[in-house]
Amino acid sequence: MRTKRFALQLFALIAIAAVLASCAPKAAEPAAPAATDLESLAKAEGTLTTIALPHDWANYGEIIETYKTKYGMQVNELNPDAGSADELEAIRANKDSKGPQAPDVVDVGVGYGPTAKEEGLFQAYKVATWDTIPVKDEEGYWWAEYYGFLVFEIIKGSVDPLPADWEDLLKPEFKGKVAMAGDVLKSNESVMTVMASGISRAGGIDDTVESATAAAQKGLEFWKEMYDSGNFIPVIADIGRIAAGETPVTIQWDYLSLGNRDSLAGNPELVITVPKTGNIGGPYIGFVSAYAPHPYAGRLWYEFLMSDEGQLIWLKGYAYPIRYNDMSARGVIPAELAAKLPPAEDVAKATFLTLDQQAAIKTYITENWRKVVYGE
Repeated sequence: MRTKRFALQLFALIAIAAVLASCAPKAAEPAAPAATDLESLAKAEGTLTTIALPHDWANYGEIIETYKTKYGMQVNELNPDAGSADELEAIRANKDSKGPQAPDVVDVGVGYGPTAKEEGLFQAYKVATWDTIPVKDEEGYWWAEYYGFLVFEIIKGSVDPLPADWEDLLKPEFKGKVAMAGDVLKSNESVMTVMASGISRAGGIDDTVESATAAAQKGLEFWKEMYDSGNFIPVIADIGRIAAGETPVTIQWDYLSLGNRDSLAGNPELVITVPKTGNIGGPYIGFVSAYAPHPYAGRLWYEFLMSDEGQLIWLKGYAYPIRYNDMSARGVIPAELAAKLPPAEDVAKATFLTLDQQAAIKTYITENWRKVVYGE
């Protein structure tokens, strides 16, 4: 049953939060208002500043418009194509300005959580649904929002046969055809792409940092072979490049691939496959910036996102909402939305990294990417 499958997946996700950093943020935090006052305080601020939320990512277009309409708020959208590292840098660069380039909220890969918390970039806040969120910082500095799985997104007819696993991508027929959806130095999605290929080559990993780091090295070596063979196209495969046929094979989160399939509506037709090995799951986390110009608007944003209403909008965009188990148990997941999710047998085998592993491989892969892959 689908509910049982999610229970197993979320059990694996809970392991991600096993070790949490303990440093408190360095910036002053606003006093916590009563729940009944939060909306009025947010409306007094009038604006929310977001960053790195493209409208075709996990249905963020509908999320943003619903927030604006529901609460009568303006939303200042910064750099929709930014990566997780860019989001944190935007907080650092604007922490003293409180101006329009300072984000209130972010959406980053879970591996960015520990160091950002240690650096004091978060403010603590617990949403009303806090107890039903299985992956979170227990002190309230960050929480998981949704998650997905990496897949191969292929333009139909561009390759034959279709790739079934990572090693297939090294075959001569894939020359000049394989791209990632982001920059490894900035994008959590692309870091996880390297890691997934490494897990495939390693034959799996255990829950130690040493095992994860060894697999990360194998992933770097895989992409060096991809680059040396000419199979890897070192460009960011966005929907425009996919539509133009420039990136015949793209490695992306499943919810982005499924969203692209819907948006492109057969022009070109996309085929989406889950790799047989190295199948990896990745949560994204949210938090309110410790230097937010609009801290109450930021808190209201997360009250909305982590409510049943917000979680279901993510689900409409094919992202797995982190509160799926709680919502399923209460019977609030529409059957038509649940039916659109990828088959259980394709995703039940996914690997979820622990928080320590996430932090370690993010550093290892970003620090060694150019040296190993490009020989710089």
